[in-house]
Amino acid sequence: MKVKSWIGFVLLMHVMWLHPGDETIYLKMRQKMVEEQIFKRGIVDPMILDAFMRVKRHLFVRPELRDLAYEDSPQDIGEGQSIAQPYIAAVMTFAVEPDMSKKVLEIGTGSGYHTAVLAELVNHVYTIELVAWRAQLAKKRLDAMGYKNISFRVGNGYEGWKTYAPYDCIIVTVNEDHIPQPLIDQLAVGGRMIIPVRYSSTVQELILLEKIDNKGEFKKMNLIPIQMVPMIRGSERK
Repeated sequence: MKVKSWIGFVLLMHVMWLHPGDETIYLKMRQKMVEEQIFKRGIVDPMILDAFMRVKRHLFVRPELRDLAYEDSPQDIGEGQSIAQPYIAAVMTFAVEPDMSKKVLEIGTGSGYHTAVLAELVNHVYTIELVAWRAQLAKKRLDAMGYKNISFRVGNGYEGWKTYAPYDCIIVTVNEDHIPQPLIDQLAVGGRMIIPVRYSSTVQELILLEKIDNKGEFKKMNLIPIQMVPMIRGSERK
């Protein structure tokens, strides 16, 4: 077994076995996170709040960081990648207006946390991750949690997943210095895409797009400053 695969297996087994008392503590931490970091900052949609309550964020971070899982900050998941700050994940989710009639394309599976939140809110999630071992671990974790409405792919998120397009929503969890044309093409008319756009080495902004027609015309709205890790295309990996 490859080292990374073995590490992934050990981590998966570790997160699936928790003392019942721990769950009570994490439930209280999760309630506080939802109330103070999400609800009090203006996201009051009950379906979104419920989704963030149902998904156990501490199961998606490294075991040694579990007690920090509900803090108001991103958490490292290894190899320079991170799980987004809860509020940012909530803003991105709210912006694309999810509901159970929609299918979503997620670029950047990561640990699978945001994938799980989306799976609570939409008909189907199609998620892409460039790093194979991370995608495999996320799939094992989410399968073990009982999610049946998620499809996984290892590949270059910049190119999207044309097979199942068009998508009602596209959520990009890594930054780019422009909006990838393949993703615009794969967004349904009337659909919404949220993406962090990098303007310089220090300046990023969360951008919301709404596609107007099949010619690629769209409305664009700058939401909030943000800091997320960069998108890495397959050809850029070493």
